[in-house]
Amino acid sequence: MVRGLAPPALDDAPLAPGLYVVATPIGNLRDITLRALDVLNAADLVLAEDTRVAGKLLSAYGLSAKLERYDEHAAERGGARAMAALAQGGRVALISDAGTPLISDPGYRIVREAAAAGFPVFPIPGPSALLAGLSVAGLPTDRFLFAGFPPPRRAARRSFLEDLAPIRATLVFFEGGSRLAASLADMAEVLGAREAVVCRELTKLYETLYRGPLALLAADPRLDAPKGEIVILVAPGEAAVASAGDIDTALADALGRLRPAEAAAEVAAALGLSRRDVYRRAMAMRAEP
Repeated sequence: MVRGLAPPALDDAPLAPGLYVVATPIGNLRDITLRALDVLNAADLVLAEDTRVAGKLLSAYGLSAKLERYDEHAAERGGARAMAALAQGGRVALISDAGTPLISDPGYRIVREAAAAGFPVFPIPGPSALLAGLSVAGLPTDRFLFAGFPPPRRAARRSFLEDLAPIRATLVFFEGGSRLAASLADMAEVLGAREAVVCRELTKLYETLYRGPLALLAADPRLDAPKGEIVILVAPGEAAVASAGDIDTALADALGRLRPAEAAAEVAAALGLSRRDVYRRAMAMRAEP
């Protein structure tokens, strides 16, 4: 806060009709933004994953609002009431239990429905466990993939990880404490010797970060079914170097389907190579008897 200036009071300017996607704290209640409070104060209806959790948040700031449950089991009813409110020029806020809505929750349905009906949709940005984890992990952030929760069963989880293994980006997962050790063990086996960070209880009293190779984290007794919310971040894998034989094999297949320029673009993207160099090789192959 700038010295000498008091914090602003809730904005009493009229809130425009529409759907507001409002980020809420992931742990520390003081992380809520002033704009989020303005919207929640003025909203005619608030859609919430759990109305009890939402009620505690509103009560902490002396706010009251009409709450409607909106989760996987109540999306149809809550969505219908929200659309009716929007049709009457209402202001509807969508919140999750913690963080930014639509990240691993069903909120995209009401956003899609409202946008398709022509109602304005406004983002009210704020806390996100995904971005909070990225900001402190010390892993590359120029390219990352949020993969959500891994499947609970081992076979499905390993298949899921195998699909992600070739992606040259920092991988971000959410996981429950009871499955953390099993997920880390599978990541170590499938993804290989990569650096990783496990973030537990971000922004909360017992916030803890664990850093190290996946194999060491998988063997760490402190990560055997810990309590709390977990974010796992895994460094990108090393790019494999394609051999001349690999390039020719891929090009031979692509040239059977595509023109040389298109074939070169496809192979270059798949193998992480220069398109110009691959195109030259494609033209040389076309010229060979």
